[in-house]
Amino acid sequence: MEGPRLKRTNDDENKKYYFSLIAEDGSVVIRSEAYNSKQARDNGVKSVQKNAADKSRYEKLEAKDGRYYFNLKASNGQVIATSKLWDREIDRDGDIDFVTFFLGDEGA
Repeated sequence: MEGPRLKRTNDDENKKYYFSLIAEDGSVVIRSEAYNSKQARDNGVKSVQKNAADKSRYEKLEAKDGRYYFNLKASNGQVIATSKLWDREIDRDGDIDFVTFFLGDEGA
């Protein structure tokens, strides 16, 4: 089993680029918005690494179906990554801690 990793991907059909933080179990913890170029995506990765350690950059939200998620925002308020959905707030909050540690402290 691999450790957590930051994965860069692209959708050749739509010519869009993404990045995701993948947990040890292979699940996607956060995913970026769609970018029009590899360079823009890589700048998004740098922004996530820069902002991940700052807990004030996380917006905790509840979906219409009652599940929980978060957005990670840049200093200008732009959403740079969105999490998966959880049934419990405590699980969402635990993944915020994971992202903060793995990307913020370690700089992936």
